[in-house]
Amino acid sequence: MDNNLSVFALTGNFMNEFISLVVFSFLDLLDFFLCYMYKVVDFTFEAEWKPCYCSSAKGAIANTGNILLSEHVESKKVGCLSSSKLQLDGISDTLYTRSSLISEVLKLSIVNHRKIEAIDAVIQQITKFMKGRFTSTNFNITEMLQGKIRGQQSHHIPRWSDCDCQTCNAWSFSTSDTLFLKAEGTLDNVEENVIFIHGFISSSAFWTETLFPNFSKSAKSRYRLFALDLLGFGKSPKPKDSLYTIWEHLEMIERSVLEHNKVKSFHIVAHSLGCIVALALAVKYPDSVKSLTLIAPPYFRAPKGEEETQYVMRRLAPRRVWPMIAFGASIACWYEHIGRTICLVISKNHRVWEFLIKLLTRNRMRTYLIEGFFCHTHNSAWHTLHNIICGTAGKMDAYLDVLQKNMTCNVNIFHGRDDELIPVECSYNVQSTAPRVRIHIKDKKDHITIVVGRQKDFARELEEIWNSSSG
Repeated sequence: MDNNLSVFALTGNFMNEFISLVVFSFLDLLDFFLCYMYKVVDFTFEAEWKPCYCSSAKGAIANTGNILLSEHVESKKVGCLSSSKLQLDGISDTLYTRSSLISEVLKLSIVNHRKIEAIDAVIQQITKFMKGRFTSTNFNITEMLQGKIRGQQSHHIPRWSDCDCQTCNAWSFSTSDTLFLKAEGTLDNVEENVIFIHGFISSSAFWTETLFPNFSKSAKSRYRLFALDLLGFGKSPKPKDSLYTIWEHLEMIERSVLEHNKVKSFHIVAHSLGCIVALALAVKYPDSVKSLTLIAPPYFRAPKGEEETQYVMRRLAPRRVWPMIAFGASIACWYEHIGRTICLVISKNHRVWEFLIKLLTRNRMRTYLIEGFFCHTHNSAWHTLHNIICGTAGKMDAYLDVLQKNMTCNVNIFHGRDDELIPVECSYNVQSTAPRVRIHIKDKKDHITIVVGRQKDFARELEEIWNSSSG
């Protein structure tokens, strides 16, 4: 019997790998051709096209409104001009290094080789010019900032392939560039604050539709609850020239939550990708965090000698057709232009899809998860996925080291045993680096049902954590 099961398992794995090779080879070709198609369409609608990462990493970065400070892409340092300062940050190499058999063959073609050489020559000239500007004693940063600020409104205009509805673009009519925030609980005589950070292609509704209605009256009378939409998601700003780095996400949380609401100390609850943002926030404010609750943190520890960013991308997006959640992650992570096509079909037309879902279910289905999935742009999803999950892989050990040595707050991790996207081993990886972390594994729960479906129990568990962390 065991031998039969072993044969079936080997056969299934072989079929999965073979079909995956065929499917992803086709997708490699499709993404290559879509690259050129979007250049033509973008030029038709917008009179220009943005360089993509499959053609020129430097061009793609430089054309976002950011200035490349280093001539070497490997350093991954970018200067980002905002309304207030010149930002430096790391850009994940997974944005422009996603090797595959088909892509390598295409790069060897004479036409593509000449195209890349021509683009690289232009980019090198621009880079040298900008480098000279930065090293010149006559260069005035203030003048550049003022010039950037004068053109700042252009990033409010959605691209032709992004949704232009009121829900997705309400932020563009606001006088303040802050995150969308849903606050509940006590607003007067605040004792304590709780910040909820959602995961990838989600929104604040992940919390407000599940946990918020299930907190006790005593909790709501004591705690001020903040659920935010991360930069680029939900009803928050979605600037088309942003690189959605960890520092941009942190800056927006600081401005929108901590500063705007005068929050001095707080508890944090975060899910999936939001766990990385939560850790970075906790490390930046170690004395302000009273408890840290992480749900399915994506911490893939790379073996010695392997590049952390590339290892995380392969673990998160293994280029396999099964399980389906891995297939979806692979599409989102490996294919810049196919991902944009999916956003064009789904996100831009989300009102149609929402109407059809409500019509088919006779308006009996709560669609907050679907609505959160729709409300983003390709630019925000693409850069956040790579720059946060993959790009911070080399920083996670440092974050956890600070958590273990310099922080005293309670740290709890909840993980579903059946989670196929972020396996349970990720939570144990966190604990092996920060042993004082408490792990709660929930049987028969996955990446979503670890919260959705057990919201009443989870609300009670959170209240117990906050109460034990008071004082």
